[in-house]
Amino acid sequence: MKTVAVVAVAPVKAFDLAMPETLLGDVAVDGAPGYRIVVCTAEPGVVEATLGGFDVVVTHGLDAIAEADTVIVPSTGSRGTADEATLTALRHAVEQGKRVTSICSGAFVLAQAGLLAGRTATTHWGLADELATMFPEVTVRSDALFIEDGPVTTAAGAAAGIDLCLHLIRSDYGATIANAAARAAVVTPVRPGGQAQFVDAPLPPENGLSLAATRSWAMERLDTPLSLDELATHARTSVRTLTRRFHEETGLSPQKWLLHQRIHRARELLESTALPMDQVARHSGIGSAESLRQHMIRHVGVPPTAYRASFTRTPRQSA
Repeated sequence: MKTVAVVAVAPVKAFDLAMPETLLGDVAVDGAPGYRIVVCTAEPGVVEATLGGFDVVVTHGLDAIAEADTVIVPSTGSRGTADEATLTALRHAVEQGKRVTSICSGAFVLAQAGLLAGRTATTHWGLADELATMFPEVTVRSDALFIEDGPVTTAAGAAAGIDLCLHLIRSDYGATIANAAARAAVVTPVRPGGQAQFVDAPLPPENGLSLAATRSWAMERLDTPLSLDELATHARTSVRTLTRRFHEETGLSPQKWLLHQRIHRARELLESTALPMDQVARHSGIGSAESLRQHMIRHVGVPPTAYRASFTRTPRQSA
C-alpha cells in the first residue's frame, strides 16, 4: 500500500481536495487497498474553502507528509501567501525523493516553495499568465493536461486532476488497474499528457452521446480494419453526418479518434504483457511493428521498446 498526503492550503477548493480519495481510494491490488489517503494541513481544524456555504475539517498535521510516498497539493485561493510550514514540508518532501504534485492553482504553492524553479509546469489555462508573471523562473505551459518534470508533477484544471490521479495509478500499478479505476469512476481512461518528454496537448473533451454506442462498438473491434462506411452503417447515418457528429462530440475526425484509441490500446499492451511488437501492433489495430514504432515516436515521443522499459509496472505475462 502506498500513502498519499493531500495538503489543504486555505482557502482550499473542496472538489479538488476530495479528488484523490475519490480516484485513488477505491484502487485494489490483488484484493488489497492500493492507497492510504491522508488529508493534512499546517494547523489542523477548520480550513476555509474557496466556495461559500461551508468549510472543511482537517484533523491531520503536516507530519503526514513525512510518512507519504506521494504529496498532492489541490487548488487553493492562495497565490503567494502559503504558510512557511507548508512550504518547508514540501521542500523536504522533494529532498527525500517523494513524488510531489499539484492540481490547478496548487502549482502556485509549489512555485512559492521553489520546487518549480527551472522546471516546466502547467496550471489552469486561465491562471497560466499569472503563474508565469509571478514566477519567471518557471517555464509555464497552458496546453497540457499535466506535466511531470523530475519528481514534481503539475496538473491543469479540475478535470485534469482526474487525469493526474489516473496517471499516478498507472505509474504505480500499470494500465490495467488505472483503467479499472477510470471505469469505476465513470471517467475517460488515462489521457496522454504526462512526463516532460511525453507531454501532449489534451484531447478535446467529449461533449455528446449520440455516437456513444458506435464508439463503444468500435472499441471492441480496434484490432480489425474499420472504414467510415462501417462506422456510418453502425450509427445508421451517412458518412458525412458521422464525420460531422464525431467532430462535434470528440473534437476529432473518426480516423483520428480511432488512431488515438489504438495507440492507447498499444500502450496498455506494452505495459501489461510481454507480447512481441508485431503482436502488439496487430492486437491494437495499428498493423505492423514498424507502423507501431512510427506512431509511438510521433504521438508518444519514444519507440515502443523504450516505452515498455519505462512504463511496465506489473509482472509480464504472455497472451
